Formats: sequence, structure tokens, C-alpha cells
Amino acid sequence: MYFLEDSTDPVDPDFVVDFTPYDDPDDATQRWTTWWSVEPLCRGPEPRPAWVVTDRGAVDTELGVLKTGKEADVHLLERAVRDGPAVVMAAKRYRDTGHRDFHRNAAYTEGRRGKDGREARAAAKGSAFGRAVAAGQWAGAEWTTLVRCWEAGLPVPYPVQLDGTEILMEWVSHDGETAPRLAQSRPAPDPLRDLFEQLREALATMTQHGLVHGDLSAYNLLVAGDRLVVIDLPQTVDLVANPQGFDFLLRDCANVCRWFRSKGLEVDEHELYADLLATAF
Repeated sequence: MYFLEDSTDPVDPDFVVDFTPYDDPDDATQRWTTWWSVEPLCRGPEPRPAWVVTDRGAVDTELGVLKTGKEADVHLLERAVRDGPAVVMAAKRYRDTGHRDFHRNAAYTEGRRGKDGREARAAAKGSAFGRAVAAGQWAGAEWTTLVRCWEAGLPVPYPVQLDGTEILMEWVSHDGETAPRLAQSRPAPDPLRDLFEQLREALATMTQHGLVHGDLSAYNLLVAGDRLVVIDLPQTVDLVANPQGFDFLLRDCANVCRWFRSKGLEVDEHELYADLLATAF
């Protein structure tokens, strides 16, 4: 049994606090892990995949830009422990107030509950503070949706952590390379139908949970081998609470069915839409 200095309270012998001082990494592309600096609710849902690195001594290393967009950029980031585990993740970072160009409109945010009236008004006005608020809101919205979808068993990247306007998530890859978008793939007839059935099942599960992607197309679906993965979820809306929820769902169906038809698979958006609604209600 051990006791803290100047205390008579016993300390659990299995509880070890590491007081070893660490210097900041010299490399500008590195930082100490931010896992322990975020709130517990901003860490990925349990049970966590075995590849998630939670060691306090881990170092994050920037590997480069994976994708750029109007509202956010996606980087590759390695989190590694010296002589220990390492994992590459996707770091989605919503742009700062000086370089942000949000094109999301109010239609996506209808039905969402705001936490702070002042912040909501600032975001609506588009001031510098409001743009900063908006970045945090969209990052928070995507994080919440990712967690909810993951817990529902949907094929989405595992959400590792949320830190301000940065979301760390699973890097969706195949054979060591970033998984291509569905729009870039040229599947044969049988794999094409299998991908559509995977999509139908994913949409059915989302609809059952009252979720609509809102911006679904072949450009925000990844093909990891024979597995379809849904990405880019900040604009997800509530099917019922959002007045345009059903319109967004039909538009999603039309967008994806149009792509599959262009590849030779005869599918109908109205049939898919009806199937999803039948599943939901």
C-alpha cells in the first residue's frame, strides 16, 4: 500500500501517474497527441477499435493533404508511439474565419436545436465570430452524426475524436491506398449491383433512425475493396423535424440512382424512395 506525500489516504498500487516531462516535438509537422486534451464525450464511442491509439506519449505527425473543399480540408495524420503502435487517420479541419466559404444554407439547419441564442444570431449575421461559430457547429454536427451512425452499425468511418473544428476519423483505405470514390470506380455488373444493395441497406438504416444524408452522390461514397462507405455527413438532416427532410431524401435517391443507371444498372429513384419510407414507418 502506498500513500501520497503529506496525506494519509492510501493510493491504489495499480494507479500510476506519469510525471515524466516531455519537450515539444522539434518538427513543425508534429504535436503531442490531443486525445487526452478533449472532453470524454468528444472521444469515439466504445467499444473502440483496437487500432485507436490512446497512449499519452503518442505523437501526431502530419503526412499531407488528402482532399480540399470549400468548407474543410482533409489531411492524413499519423498517431504513433515510439517503439509501439501507429495508425494513420483522416483529419477533417473546417477552415478558419479568414479562409472559409460556407455554402450550406438554412435549409439544412431547420429542425436543429441551437445551444446558444447569441451564437446562433452571430452565425446568421456572418460576422468573424459568427463564422467561427459556424465552423464549430458544422464540425459538431458531423461528429454527432458520425457517432450516431457508427453506433447504429452504418458503414461510416469510425469517429476517433473531435477537437474544436478538427475531426479525427478512420482513414478508409484499401491495399494501403486511400479508397476511391464511387464516382471514380468502374465496377463490373455483379459488383455494381452488390454496391447498390449495400447502399440501399445503409439508406434504410439511416431512414429508420430518422436521418437523411442531404448531399448524397457518388462523390461522397467510398469503395474500399468490395465495401461501400458513406462519408461527408455535416449536412445530415432529421427526416421529420426538418420541413424539407422528405425532399432531401428523394434528391439523395435521385442522385445515386442516376449514377448507377449511367453504369448500366436499371434502378429507379422513386422505387428506392418508396422502399425507404416503407422501412421507416
